[in-house]
Amino acid sequence: MGKIILTGDRPTGRLHLGHYVGSLRRRVELQNSGEFEKIFIMIADAQALTDNFDNPDKIRDNIIEVALDYLSAGLDPSKSNIFIQSEVAELTELSFYYMNLVTLSRLERNPTVKTEIQLRNFETSIPVGFLTYPISQTSDITAFKATTVPVGEDQLPMIEQAREIVRKFNSTYGEVLVEPNALLPNNAVCSRLPGTDGKAKMSKSLGNCIYLSDTPEDVKKKVMSMFTDPNHLRVEDPGSLEGNTVFTYLDAFAKDEHFAKYAPDYKNLDEMKEHYQRGGLGDVKVKKLLINVLEEELSPIRARRAEYQKDIPAVYEILKKGTEVARAEAAQTLKEVKAAMRINYFEDTELIESQQKRFNG
Repeated sequence: MGKIILTGDRPTGRLHLGHYVGSLRRRVELQNSGEFEKIFIMIADAQALTDNFDNPDKIRDNIIEVALDYLSAGLDPSKSNIFIQSEVAELTELSFYYMNLVTLSRLERNPTVKTEIQLRNFETSIPVGFLTYPISQTSDITAFKATTVPVGEDQLPMIEQAREIVRKFNSTYGEVLVEPNALLPNNAVCSRLPGTDGKAKMSKSLGNCIYLSDTPEDVKKKVMSMFTDPNHLRVEDPGSLEGNTVFTYLDAFAKDEHFAKYAPDYKNLDEMKEHYQRGGLGDVKVKKLLINVLEEELSPIRARRAEYQKDIPAVYEILKKGTEVARAEAAQTLKEVKAAMRINYFEDTELIESQQKRFNG
């Protein structure tokens, strides 16, 4: 069996640059690498409902937003199967069986789950669906026998728990499931891009995001208001790079060729950083470079999105076809799982024949 990828996003809003550098840009590279036999990209609406159960329209409306962001960023339906999680019922059934392989205390010890519970103030009233998120994720991964799951470091505990469940299942019922491996970002800066306000996390709720679908005017406005070095009050003052959001974004996006076009006084980013640190380089000049760099990255994405938006039914058809492929794959895995667990009563002809002999001699 070849290498298989499973990855995805919760459809709680449009995707932003944090999603792009953290996972989406890498997915496109992996898709085009030719190294993977199958690629499944999941729009995780069922998981999103675990903490948005009282606002289903939020999830429903954002399915198309995420799909458009995927396609405009370069995911190709002929190479990657983009599907909607809730339309693959087999995932829910697998989750139910896996629940028997995990203790409540183990779920509560999962560092990622603990952090997310605190962020959502669920300490005293945790929805069961949210607490069992690692089980659901294991179902998603194993249904497609994914060998590779691209994640950030904060998601490593989820992958480790998935591996535990796979090992428990295989040792109990036989070697059916594939143990997945995490694939971390190849650029440390890209593991978590900060918000434009300098906060550690880019978040829709904090209003500190640059979205893939933002207009050039939006991007310019957000970059010009970006957090830099609060002590860099005059151009001649030495500036600090630590916690300086503009330079963090340049680390994630700038290439040497950008300087020849937009900042010819410097050969590369290192030279610009050195000048900034010794003094004599203003924040506005650095921000203008970043605006040009981001516009070069986002312009083709924006153009592709405009084309896809012209035919929304065609986008839903892409999702439908991808979901049909995903459902067929998951159904085959579920069939193997049920056979291993000996709950495939109607397909087990030996069982039926033995019971016939038992009662009729």
